Amino acid sequence: MDDPLTYRDAGVDLDAADRAKRALGPLLDAAGDENTLSGPGAFGGLYAMPRGMSEPVLVSSADGVGTKLKVAFMCGRHDTVGRDLVNHCVNDILVQGARPLFFLDYLATGEMDEGVVAAVVGGVARGCRENACALLGGETAQMPDFYAPGEYDLAGFVVGVVERERLVDGAAVRPGDRLVALRSSGLHTNGFTLARTIVFERMGLGVDDPFPGEDASAGEVLLRVHRSYLAEVWPLLERGWIRALAHVTGGGIAGNLPRVLPERLGARVDIGSWTVPNVFSRLARGGGVAGAEMYRVFNMGVGMILVVSPEREAEVLGALGDVAWGLGEVVRGRGVELAGGR
Repeated sequence: MDDPLTYRDAGVDLDAADRAKRALGPLLDAAGDENTLSGPGAFGGLYAMPRGMSEPVLVSSADGVGTKLKVAFMCGRHDTVGRDLVNHCVNDILVQGARPLFFLDYLATGEMDEGVVAAVVGGVARGCRENACALLGGETAQMPDFYAPGEYDLAGFVVGVVERERLVDGAAVRPGDRLVALRSSGLHTNGFTLARTIVFERMGLGVDDPFPGEDASAGEVLLRVHRSYLAEVWPLLERGWIRALAHVTGGGIAGNLPRVLPERLGARVDIGSWTVPNVFSRLARGGGVAGAEMYRVFNMGVGMILVVSPEREAEVLGALGDVAWGLGEVVRGRGVELAGGR
């Protein structure tokens, strides 16, 4: 007769999972706020609606980090991807005028490495603190038959709030409105399947090799944290200066800007209005990637686009400083025309 099996024999270590969950308790406590009503271990997270709002509308979004995780695995660095996740989700609800209330994460791993779990969730908690957002809870799952050793997947869910009358839906956009760009911090969380192929196969770099034109390794350049735009954009939303916002993610400028423009309106973007960051120029050169494909896959240095009235453009640029510039204008028609260039 075969020896009796345990869950650990099958690949799931419940003791390690319990230790990891206990270690996460202080992270959840530190990332709570005055509206957090539940604690670690609750089956569901409890959060009270903020007071003082007349007609609050909840805005939610879910996302992942994509194959940027592969770079984290290669580097053995797991403290940045959680911040990527939070910032991406916060930006997605920011474009509708919402500020984040709380966040939930889902971490699925093949084996329970307590140090990796703490680093990943620690990054999520840090991202929540940086965005004044409560980390309300989440789930950590062991799936040894599903993920290779040393690998995991990460997803997140944010809920925010906005007064109904302050919703930003693009309805106020008019022809002639100006586009203002906010600089990205790098690739953010999109295009990594192509970027990894170029960097590690075509260019033949390792994660610790210097990245051409950068005072950083290839791994450091690729793992630069997806930037949150909440701090810069929120004061402008409160002043009512923004008519629409577009978070530039997968699909680039042309794939995301039309999502926030009314029917029969498009945009003309001056691609000569900024210098494309080195990382994108090197990827294009290293992979022999055509310009149109680069702008379709990557943000090319533009992480967020604001649509403002011509009368407000100077004030908006003055408030944002050197991280922003005039990008183009709203025009009659459809789609995005990428014009100009150097």
